[in-house]
Amino acid sequence: MATATLSHVDTDKLSNLKSAVASLNQISENEKSGFINLVGRYLSGEAQHVEWSKIQTPTDEIVVPYDNLAPLSEDHVETKKLLDKLVVLKLNGGLGTTMGCTGPKSVIEVRNGLTFLDLIVKQIEALNAKYGCTVPLLLMNSFNTHDDTLKIVEKYANSNIEIHTFNQSQYPRLVTEDFSPLPCKGNSGKDGWYPPGHGDVFPALANSGKLDALLAKGKEYVFVANSDNLGAIVDLKILNHLIQNKNEYCMEVTPKTLADVKGGTLISYEGKVQLLEIAQVPDEHVNEFKSIEKFKIFNTNNLWVNLNAIKRLVEADALKMEIIPNPKEVDGVKVLQLETAAGAAIKFFDRAIGVNVPRSRFLPVKATSDLLLVQSDLYTLTDEGYVIRNPARSNPSNPAIELGPEFKKVANFLGRFKSIPSIIDLDSLKVTGDVWFGSGVTLKGKVTVAAKSGVKLEIPDGAVIANKDINGPEDI
Repeated sequence: MATATLSHVDTDKLSNLKSAVASLNQISENEKSGFINLVGRYLSGEAQHVEWSKIQTPTDEIVVPYDNLAPLSEDHVETKKLLDKLVVLKLNGGLGTTMGCTGPKSVIEVRNGLTFLDLIVKQIEALNAKYGCTVPLLLMNSFNTHDDTLKIVEKYANSNIEIHTFNQSQYPRLVTEDFSPLPCKGNSGKDGWYPPGHGDVFPALANSGKLDALLAKGKEYVFVANSDNLGAIVDLKILNHLIQNKNEYCMEVTPKTLADVKGGTLISYEGKVQLLEIAQVPDEHVNEFKSIEKFKIFNTNNLWVNLNAIKRLVEADALKMEIIPNPKEVDGVKVLQLETAAGAAIKFFDRAIGVNVPRSRFLPVKATSDLLLVQSDLYTLTDEGYVIRNPARSNPSNPAIELGPEFKKVANFLGRFKSIPSIIDLDSLKVTGDVWFGSGVTLKGKVTVAAKSGVKLEIPDGAVIANKDINGPEDI
């Protein structure tokens, strides 16, 4: 631990915190020591600044273009061998609260009444059935999603898939004023705690016992992805490349568009590949970081990692990712939660690479505007649970969609569309105010619909709206 560089004041802070945390019987010894370790690193102010002049653009050896990956063997037996080494892990700690839903985000219905989790299970079942393999699904829950997820996965009991769940760590929120754990202040409910970001996936996998169990079954690689990324499907070309080249870690990146300017990017730095996040960028270089010219790719958070390497690095306590301080307020009390990100671990693994993948592998649903895209005719759903883009759209990028606060919650969003409009030829849509869409509506080009304050604006059934600004019924 980095206590050597702590001032007397900080040493006292950490010592007091350690005593307070020792009395928290809601969490394990592993969680207590992990938390104290993280706070110790934070207080020691480990250097996280990047010297801008040392940043280099990664070569094609380090960030491999997807088209450079070797083609796959057509042999079913070879494919089964590959799949038998694989585990799929979905990050399932998030709640659907921002979209107005209770419970885990992964149980929001995406399309045809199927949830994120339904689609993930369908995809892996189809692989297992086709190749006679047993790719297991792991769900990393947080204490926020654990109980609900256990109930939900019961419905897959008769599926052709092994589902394992484990929890990421539960850490106490820190009261900013006196650096004490919030649960010690009488806030013993869920608000006193936080899950420390998905960088925790590696120690949590080891501490849960799942890592050793998977290694004992001959599993070698884990494919980690956010449960709300519909594009994060098993890709055997990537897995094959990693096994052939003994790469311990692979981050899927994809070309940036103007919508992705804040996403982390991969750089070569002092001979290693590492993730550069906007928070690490000196103020004078932020615009350069956001430019699409210099930093052309961003992290999709689809990660492929060697299980033996995870075991080695966790046991050596070597995964010291950049700490992301996340200040919050709980019932008027200012608190701090310290988090880490899984992508930042790339620099600790041997022969780590990026693969520059097609944009289709990044289809996250973060808001109802994304739900509109995936529920529309822009996408189709296959029997195996894959969400595929409609080839009828000639524009390679998706339409830009902005929906007002009236559409923020899923229930309101669904209520305001009698049916999802056709958007194959849409470039952009902006909707504000009390707007309601009839069925069979078609939107093309650039469309804005802005209801006047206090006025309900209804788009009639079957309306075709192309390149129009609509402020009232007379404009339709």
